[in-house]
Amino acid sequence: MGSVGAKEVPVLLSPDGKRIDGRRLDELRPLKIVAGALHQADGSAFVEWGANKVMAAVYGPREVHPRHLQQNNKAIVQCKYNMAAFSVDERKRPGLDRRSQEISKVISEAFESVIFVEEYPRTSIDIYIEVLQANAGTRCAGVVAASVALADAGIPMVDLLPSVAVGKIGGAIALDLKKEEDNFGEADMPMALVPQSGRLVLLQMEGHMTAEELGRSLDLGVQGCRSIYEVMKQALRDRYQVGGGAAQEVGA
Repeated sequence: MGSVGAKEVPVLLSPDGKRIDGRRLDELRPLKIVAGALHQADGSAFVEWGANKVMAAVYGPREVHPRHLQQNNKAIVQCKYNMAAFSVDERKRPGLDRRSQEISKVISEAFESVIFVEEYPRTSIDIYIEVLQANAGTRCAGVVAASVALADAGIPMVDLLPSVAVGKIGGAIALDLKKEEDNFGEADMPMALVPQSGRLVLLQMEGHMTAEELGRSLDLGVQGCRSIYEVMKQALRDRYQVGGGAAQEVGA
């Protein structure tokens, strides 16, 4: 029997291979994307992914602030990823913490590698990602929302940038971890890639996997990203049809 106050570890995988929310190992949580959700931004998107709710807004290309960051031969990409104080069960301190700063930097670098930044020298493309409700995979949801928002703003890119986390739970490789799986699983690996070329532009991992498990995780992540990519494209199509702003869903 565990000590008083210790967290009870849930059973993440049933004997028949089903996860705690009934999904298969290769199944995404329900995903809904609305492009153009904000009127004041140059581009925006709202993503509801499982219990995650994430808003992204894009401004620019515009004048660089602070001015000393200006680049003569290209635009700079600035990202601010923030989790609202009310987004998690345990109220977090408002403002950017070290984790948010690290994720902001990683997302900025990912998008700088797919945006045609040389088209807009001496300017800034500013991405704001606000996590309103969190349930694991928020950086992936943020990348998806920001990518659709960039396209909505008309920023030229190599392609949209789908993103998903793959992990290891109960000794098995699983796609799109939810909170309990992220907290009590053996590994978590968020990734983002350019679908047409398969080029990875974001890859991180916490935990441990064997080389063989890593290979299977990458294959499963690519499969998940391609499914998400189709939802992203359809959300943008819906946005620019008559009466745009309709949501695109998968898995509901």
